[in-house]
Amino acid sequence: LAGLAFMFSASILLQILACAIYSNWWPMLSALMYVLVPMPCLFFGGGSTQFLTSREGGGWIDAAKFLTGASAVGSMAIPIILRHAGLIGTGALFIEFTSFFIFICTVLCFHRATLDDEW
Repeated sequence: LAGLAFMFSASILLQILACAIYSNWWPMLSALMYVLVPMPCLFFGGGSTQFLTSREGGGWIDAAKFLTGASAVGSMAIPIILRHAGLIGTGALFIEFTSFFIFICTVLCFHRATLDDEW
């Protein structure tokens, strides 16, 4: 659990560094997606990530899977769009991608840990 907290903190630190190093706070838009990614799990999945890998369907479960995927894609798309528009530099883009990669690894490790019965 401490490792997951460290990974999440490192991801947020990289997010802030991408803004502070280049004196441009546009990359913080993708931090909004960090808040939106777990919301479908909280609202439609009962706080569990197990519904994401199940084959079960239904209106709310399918909506939650779609919203999770859309917000994850948005986390990658926002820095790309900002770089294409010339609002952020290439260095900030790569720091954002590193931050996103660490965040996704954190989420996957948390998902794996919650699948175990020992927790």
